[in-house]
Amino acid sequence: MLIQGEQIGLRLLEPEDAALLWKWLNDPDVLAYYEGRDRPQSHDDIRGSFYEDTGEATLCIIQFMGNDIGYLQFYPLDDEDKQSYGYGEIDGVIYGMDQFIGETAYWNKGIGTGLIGEVARYLFSCQGADKIVMDPQAWNERAIKVYEKNGFVKKRLLPRHEWHEGEYRDCWLIELDKESLQKKLEK
Repeated sequence: MLIQGEQIGLRLLEPEDAALLWKWLNDPDVLAYYEGRDRPQSHDDIRGSFYEDTGEATLCIIQFMGNDIGYLQFYPLDDEDKQSYGYGEIDGVIYGMDQFIGETAYWNKGIGTGLIGEVARYLFSCQGADKIVMDPQAWNERAIKVYEKNGFVKKRLLPRHEWHEGEYRDCWLIELDKESLQKKLEK
């Protein structure tokens, strides 16, 4: 278990979790926010994306009160990603992360806010991150509010950055640095 809080846990992805991923990534409600409703995932897609071609990403299952409810991955940005986000000249360790709650019954309950805070603290204290970045689609105001509650700030708009449901969508580059999180925790 990477993170074990009172309610929220984060464990490494296991081979038997493929069935959960398939369930979640074939749910139109989930796909509306992650990948797109026009891109349900086959078993081969899941095997390739989550079990074969993972690079340096750490792939995890989100748990709430012991129940598997979603997926989260975090990864150190490589030089190409740093360059594309405008961090090419910045020293330090920058992590990216992506996540979704796949069990829609757990949406709108504050779980995402708690999860993001727990993972941010973990990345700063245990993985040596100096910054954490994400690139949510600009229209996804619900997710952006969750991130902002945890201290993430919008750095710049990424026009036509991500393919979603038949078109390229704008995304926000958002970031949280260690010092900002510390100030937020001290309040």
